[in-house]
Amino acid sequence: MESISQHTFHITLLLLTFFIFFFLLNHRRKISATKRRLPPGPSGWPVFGNMFQLGEMPHRTLTNLRQKYGPILWLKIGSINTMAILSAKEATTFFKNHDQNFSDRTVIETMRVHNYDKSSLALAPYGSYWRLMRRLVTVDMLVMKRINDSISVRRKCVNDMLTWINKEANELEHGHGLHVSRFIFFMSFNLFGNLMLSRDLFNMESENGSEFFDAVMGMMEWTGHANVSDLFPWLRWLDPQGLRRKMDRDMGKAIKFASTFVKERLENEVEHDDEKSRDFLDVLLDFQKNENREAAKISDKDLNIFILEIFLAGAETTSSTIEWAMTELLINSDCMSKVKIELNSVVGAKDVEESDIDNLPYLQGVVKETLRLHPPIPLLVPRKAIQDTEFMGYFIPKDTQVFVNTWAIGRDPDAWDEPLVFKPERFCDCDSKSYKTDYKGQHYEFIPFGAGRRMCAGVPLAHRILHLVLGSLLHRFDWELDSNVTPLTMDMKDNLGITMRKFEPLLAVPKLVVGS
Repeated sequence: MESISQHTFHITLLLLTFFIFFFLLNHRRKISATKRRLPPGPSGWPVFGNMFQLGEMPHRTLTNLRQKYGPILWLKIGSINTMAILSAKEATTFFKNHDQNFSDRTVIETMRVHNYDKSSLALAPYGSYWRLMRRLVTVDMLVMKRINDSISVRRKCVNDMLTWINKEANELEHGHGLHVSRFIFFMSFNLFGNLMLSRDLFNMESENGSEFFDAVMGMMEWTGHANVSDLFPWLRWLDPQGLRRKMDRDMGKAIKFASTFVKERLENEVEHDDEKSRDFLDVLLDFQKNENREAAKISDKDLNIFILEIFLAGAETTSSTIEWAMTELLINSDCMSKVKIELNSVVGAKDVEESDIDNLPYLQGVVKETLRLHPPIPLLVPRKAIQDTEFMGYFIPKDTQVFVNTWAIGRDPDAWDEPLVFKPERFCDCDSKSYKTDYKGQHYEFIPFGAGRRMCAGVPLAHRILHLVLGSLLHRFDWELDSNVTPLTMDMKDNLGITMRKFEPLLAVPKLVVGS
C-alpha cells in the first residue's frame, strides 16, 4: 500500500510540475505579447471575452463602439482574437498595404462539413487551388462575352417573376401587400439554376421546390445560425447545438444532387451549336477535361461544391439587396418618382433591358445607395492573419480574424456627406465627390463586395442582375406600401443571418402599369 501511495504521489508531483511549467511558459508568452501594443477595445468577461457585448446585430454594436475606442477595435470573442475595422481611412490602409498578410479566411464550423471550405472559392485557403479557381471564374466564366451570351436567360427568369407577381396581385385583398423578397428569391434561385445547369429548380406556380432546392435552403439556414463551436473550437467534437449534424445532412443531400446533375450532363453530352447555349457547368467540365491546363485540376467534389456556392452566394444576396432598395424607395417618395421618370424616359413602353443600364444613372445611384446603407454582408467574409503583422502601429497576432465593417464604413462621416440619408443623387451629381465612386474594389469607402484579392468575383454579373431586376419591378408596376404601414412606421431593423435582411419583410402592393 505504501509503495502504491508513493507511486501516486510521484505521478501527482510530476503532473503538477508539468502544469506549473506550461502555465508559466504560456503566461510568459502572454506577457511578451501584451508588451506589443494591441488595438484598443472593451474589456471582456473571463473565458467568454466580448461575445455577450456584441448582441444580435454586431455590425451596429461595433459601429457604436467607434466613438469610445476609435476606428480600429480589438475584441476577444470567446477564444478568438478579433480586430474590427470601422472607417474608410483604416480600410484603405488595410487593403492597399496589408491585403496579402490577411489573405486567409476565418471559416465557421458549418462550412467545414464535407470539407466544403477546402473547395469553396470564397473560403479556400490562400494558395494555388484558390488562384486556379479565381482564374477560372474571372477569365473563363464571368468574362463580358459570356455574360452577354446569357442575357436571354436573365430576361426569361425576370419575366417569369413579373408574371408571378401580377397573378398574385390580382388575388390580393384591397390594400394588402405581397412579400416582395419571396418572389425575388425564387426568381434568383431559378436564374442561377439556368445559368449553371440550364434548368428551373423551383416551380412558383405550385410553390414546389426541388429536393435540391430544399437541401440548399437547409444549408442557408444552418449557416445563418450563431454557433458556439465557432467561438470555442474545443467544443467542435461535441456539436452542442447540433448544427454540424444538420449541415452534414443537408449538404450531403445537396452534393449528391449536384453530382447527379453533372452525371446527367456527361451522359447526355452534345455538341453546342453556338456559345450562347453553353452554361456554367459546360465551362467547368471543359476546364476539367483540358489536358493543357496546369496539373492542379479541380476534382469532381470541387466541381459539385462550386455548383452549391453559386446558389449560396447569389440568390440570397440578390433578394436581400432588392428588398432594401424597394423599401428605401417606398419611404422616400421623391426618389421613387425620379427613378420612375427616368425609366419612362429612357425605356419607354418596352421592357427594361441590360443594354439600358448605362443610360439609367439614377437607377444606378439607387442601387449604389442601397448597397452603401444596406450591404448584404455587413462584416464581409472575415479575413484571417497568415502571420504576425504590424498594422497602423498595432501588433496583430497570427490567426487573428478581421471584421471589415462595411456597414460602418458606408456610414463613416469622414467619407460621406449626410451619411445616414438615402440620397442616390450623391452618385449622379457631377459636382459630388461620390460621383465616380464605384463598388469594384478601388474605392475603399464603398466596398459592399469587399476589396483586394479576396473580393467577390461575381461583381460583373451582380451588377447586371441587380439593375435588371430592380428596373423591371419599378417599370412594370407602380408600388404602394401595405395599408398597415406608412413611411413613418416602416420597421427598418435588420436581421443578420447568411445576409443582412429586413427584420420585418417588406409587404408592398403592386399595380400593373397601363400598357404593360
